[in-house]
Amino acid sequence: MAQQILILDFGSQYTQLIARRVRELNVYCEIHPFNKVPALTPDIKGVILSGSPCSVRQENAPTVDLSLFRGKVPVLGVCYGAQLMAQQLGGSVTPSKIREYGRAKLSTVDHHNDLLKEISLDSQVWMSHGDTIEAVPDNFELIASTSSVRVAAFQIKNEKTFGIQFHPEVTHSTEGKNLLRNFVVHICNSAQDWTPDQFIETTITDLKQKLGNDQVVMALSGGVDSTVAAILVHKAIGKNLHCIFVDNGLLRKDEFTQVLESYKGMGLNIKGVDAKDKFYTALNGLTEPESKRKAIGKTFIDVFDEESHQIKDVKWLGQGTIYPDVIESAPVMGPSQTIKSHHNVGGLPEKMKLKIVEPLNTLFKDEVRLVGKTLGIDPTILGRHPFPGPGLGIRILGDINAEKVSVLQEVDAIFIGGLRKHGLYDKVWQAGAMLLPIQSVGVMGDERTYERVVALRAVSSIDGMTADWVHLPYEFLAEISNEIINKVKGVNRVVYDISSKPPATIEWE
Repeated sequence: MAQQILILDFGSQYTQLIARRVRELNVYCEIHPFNKVPALTPDIKGVILSGSPCSVRQENAPTVDLSLFRGKVPVLGVCYGAQLMAQQLGGSVTPSKIREYGRAKLSTVDHHNDLLKEISLDSQVWMSHGDTIEAVPDNFELIASTSSVRVAAFQIKNEKTFGIQFHPEVTHSTEGKNLLRNFVVHICNSAQDWTPDQFIETTITDLKQKLGNDQVVMALSGGVDSTVAAILVHKAIGKNLHCIFVDNGLLRKDEFTQVLESYKGMGLNIKGVDAKDKFYTALNGLTEPESKRKAIGKTFIDVFDEESHQIKDVKWLGQGTIYPDVIESAPVMGPSQTIKSHHNVGGLPEKMKLKIVEPLNTLFKDEVRLVGKTLGIDPTILGRHPFPGPGLGIRILGDINAEKVSVLQEVDAIFIGGLRKHGLYDKVWQAGAMLLPIQSVGVMGDERTYERVVALRAVSSIDGMTADWVHLPYEFLAEISNEIINKVKGVNRVVYDISSKPPATIEWE
């Protein structure tokens, strides 16, 4: 097994970011909840304790038995993790007189300490805590301070155990990556061999061993995750992988044909299924967003199950699950909130009684794209904006029919095509058009019209958890609005959505 850094999650919003920063150093790492610590094996080279929204002083605060790994491998406590170590080992943690949040500068730095090599005096760091380490045990050595935080960093004497009161994983800590490199590469002696080439080689070997001569079925969507997952499985078992691409009648204009062609060009064994009418029938009369999502999901499962039964001896269901999906399915601080039912393959394993194969379930999205690039997958697929599972079904507010889908497909094609033409597509994380359930008065020629309104949406984001609206040039929006109103029959008004997430969501339903 590959060498790795173990990250224990105490519920911080930044935990995944710590993992991504470690992976950027080409070192493999895994996140585990603080209350499910895996056994310490020789491949675990070090442990990082994450931050937390909790206080170490509160009742039932998340905790861990430090003796499981302290003194056996190097340990780095970040924020809450540092406070937990200080408190458990005899120090004191008290409420901060002023809540320390935001940028700060290191006023003292022990440059001889292995953790702080190449960290400048006055280096900017990011603080986010309501408690302060007031006193430390005698065997703690202070190695950095700020003007308001005396214990900004410490090391336990004669041990490779460290604590820092700031967050090195966020970009506001300008030399945070240097600090993580010092810990992960130099102090933990981790091999920097977590690369796309190594991942591909190992994954294909593992898939060959796991799948043997078995038949695998997989639903493809034209998106990044399912495509990269399919190519990896295909390289392992060839024609024993059976891919199915379902036209649910809610795809973008000409997407069904274009995606099928691109997949055939990759050598995939794929079947396209036109199931538009089944989806429109299931959606007939539904207006409530969750009802529409469930109807789309159920119909997809029925269609996919029916098609899969035409393939002999299928034993496995391939899925493009990625690492954030795995982490979010095992929440640290109790049950997770209800997730919108847009993962429309979610019910398949139970219904079809198949074993699951998920070749990407250790990767973050940016790593999936790097693997796809290394595999030689078309950049237009790798750079494709996220597109919701229910497709245009949640971009048509209210009831759905074929005529409304056709109108929105035309609008969407003009908008997305315009973004590509003007070199804006790759500067936007996700874009699309919404058909609103209202009509407005307009004038075309000498006639008064009473026609539909469409909203355009373009956002910037890293992972979709938060998003901001993109400031597209007024000239571009004017051109697109004019083209939509002139070319799409039934639309006489275009608006642009300038809401951020939160409080709004990226999709309207």
